[in-house]
Amino acid sequence: MYSLKDAWVKIQDSAPYEGWNGDILCVETDSEITFRSNRTQGFIAAYTFTLILNGWLGIRYNGMEMTLLPGDLYLYLPGLPVSIISSSEDYQGICLLADERLSLELGTERDLSGVIFRPIVELHEPILHLSLPAVTSIQTIMKQIRDYCFSSKRGKEEIVKHLYIVFLYEVQNYRDIIQPDLAVSGRMEDLYIAFLKLLPANFTEHHDIPFYASEIGVSSIYLSRVVRRISGRTVMDHINELLVSEAKYLLRSTEMGAAQIADILHFADIPSFSKFFSRMVGISPRRYRTSS
Repeated sequence: MYSLKDAWVKIQDSAPYEGWNGDILCVETDSEITFRSNRTQGFIAAYTFTLILNGWLGIRYNGMEMTLLPGDLYLYLPGLPVSIISSSEDYQGICLLADERLSLELGTERDLSGVIFRPIVELHEPILHLSLPAVTSIQTIMKQIRDYCFSSKRGKEEIVKHLYIVFLYEVQNYRDIIQPDLAVSGRMEDLYIAFLKLLPANFTEHHDIPFYASEIGVSSIYLSRVVRRISGRTVMDHINELLVSEAKYLLRSTEMGAAQIADILHFADIPSFSKFFSRMVGISPRRYRTSS
């Protein structure tokens, strides 16, 4: 997948400012900028939070079409099957992007992990519908992050990182108000979040349920039951979704042959990779590359 830094340069053709380390960025966005992001949607190793301020935005997520309205906070996780399909001419938003590695490091506490994962766990959609006070508060923090990002103040990277933590806690506080508790135990929720956190660093090498179950300390049967109970999808659905995203990224952005990609993604051989890709995408890797 693209790093946040590489994705931004691909979308905008240059870094947002000199010396940017690629960890966190907050910018105002409009229809033009948002449609450009389709070049990398589903292929960015970063968490993205977009607050809709004006107009509307249409997205396709996991086969479903959704309309985002003012007051909605849209969350993107690496590998999510999302694309921008429409917007109003007056669409405006503010977008906070944070490197996947950094987010997972900061999200070691249960509360912070929950901000990133629970809306998708609980609602099966990447949207939080915020109240007016919540919009005002969260927008204020996002603008602070934006201002520090583009400032020349000493220690701005550390300040931005701390403000990101404040942002995550603030979102969590409002999430607790507007969403009912998930009808599963906290233990099951923790196991599912632990599984999601394991995936990014391991999905290319480990396509098997026993690996993740062993790392978490439960049986394969129990992990499978938890993942399906909470998400409505299987463990293999999660793994395959990331494998497809990475395969598409490599086919679109590199000159690697099928043999190299099959090796990177730890498929036994080219036929195994091609069969998997064709089953998941509907066309062969070669045809996908020529049509991208």
